[in-house]
Amino acid sequence: MIEKIKQFFREVKVETHKVVYPNRDELIGSTWIVIITVVVISVFLGVVDLGLAKLVGVALR
Repeated sequence: MIEKIKQFFREVKVETHKVVYPNRDELIGSTWIVIITVVVISVFLGVVDLGLAKLVGVALR
């Protein structure tokens, strides 16, 4: 059992050396894309929520 655990961590170490990490410019670009996407989706959902709330308000009158 202990040997299997040791083997697992050896394999994890080998796999982590294969990982290609983004450089600084790629990381900053990806971060901006995520921030812009979150803002756009938040505004869209806010508008839809406001519209549905008004629609339900009109329907209940």
